[in-house]
Amino acid sequence: MFRFAQPHMLYLLVLIPLLLAGVVVMMILRRRRLERFGQPETLRELMPDVSPRRERYKIALYLCAVALVILALARPQMGSKLREVTREGVEMMLVVDVSNSMLAEDIKPSRLERTKYAIGRLLENLGQDRVGLVVFAGNAIVQLPVTGDYVTARNFVNQLSPDMLSSQGTAIGAALKMAAGAFSSQSEGARVIILITDGENHDDDALAVAENIAKQGIKIYAIGIGTPEGSPIPIGGDVLRDKDGKVVVSRLDEQLLQKIALGSGGAYIRATSTSLGLDEIVAKIKQTEQKRFATTMFEEYNEKFQYPLALALALLLVDTFMLSRKNKLMARFNIFR
Repeated sequence: MFRFAQPHMLYLLVLIPLLLAGVVVMMILRRRRLERFGQPETLRELMPDVSPRRERYKIALYLCAVALVILALARPQMGSKLREVTREGVEMMLVVDVSNSMLAEDIKPSRLERTKYAIGRLLENLGQDRVGLVVFAGNAIVQLPVTGDYVTARNFVNQLSPDMLSSQGTAIGAALKMAAGAFSSQSEGARVIILITDGENHDDDALAVAENIAKQGIKIYAIGIGTPEGSPIPIGGDVLRDKDGKVVVSRLDEQLLQKIALGSGGAYIRATSTSLGLDEIVAKIKQTEQKRFATTMFEEYNEKFQYPLALALALLLVDTFMLSRKNKLMARFNIFR
C-alpha cells in the first residue's frame, strides 16, 4: 500500500506554477529591455554565445527539482508488512441521499455540501469503528464497503454528487435494504445505519423495510436535512421546475424519518446550518453494545523519500554544471543548439 506520511506538504506544489509564471514575466521584461538596444537579429550576432534554449533547460531542471523536493517532504511510503488487529467498536453504514433535492440551499451552503463536511469531520474523530457508504437517489449502490481506512472513506465522501446515479428520485427503502446487507459477518450485534436525507420518499415503502431491518437487530439513526418550509432546487443556473413550469420546492419530511428511526430503536435529529447532528448521533451510538472484530492493516511502512530527493539533487547538479552560455567543448555534440 502506498501513502504519503505528510500529505499536507503536497499543497506546496502550488509553488511550481507560481515560480513558472514569475520566470516567464522576468524573461518577457528582459527581452523588452534588450529590444531597446537594437533588433533581435543584430543582438544575436553580438552575443553568439548566448543560448536561450540552455536557459529554458535550466529553468525546467530547477522546477522539476523543486517538485521532487516537495514530494520528498511529503514522505512517500510503501506498506511492507500486514497484520491482523482486533478492534472494538461498531460498524456504521452511512446511507446518504444524493438526489437533486440535496442541492437545495435551505441548509447552507447546500444540503449535500453540509453533509459531506459533517461526515468528513466525523471520520476525523472516529477511532476503532468501521464505516461503509451507501448512496441513493432513484436507486441505491454500495459506494464503499465497510472499512477502517478513514482516509479512503473521506475520499469517497468528497466525491458525493447527484451525478453519481442516473436515476433520480428518493428510494429510501432500497437504500436501507442495501445497507443492511452490506455489513461484515463479524459485526453482528454492533450494527447501525445512519440515514441522511430530506425524507422525500417517492419510490418505495421505506417503513416496511425499516421494520424488517429492526427485526435483524440493526438500529437506524436518521438525520433530516432541510427545513419544513423547503427551498427551490438549483439546477444548471436555474431552478428545477415541474412539467407545468412551476418551481419545485423540496421540503423536509420529518414524520417519515421519525417513524423509521424510532421504530428500529434508533433516534432522529434535524440538521441545522451549524450542526448536522452527527456528533449527537455518534454519542448515542457509543452507548450501544460494541463488538470486537478483526481487520487487516499495514503495520510497517518503508520510507521512500530518498528516491525523489536523490533525483532532485541529481537535477540540481546538472543545472549547476550546465552553463547558460554555449560551451565550445560541448559544441561538437550539438545537444543544446
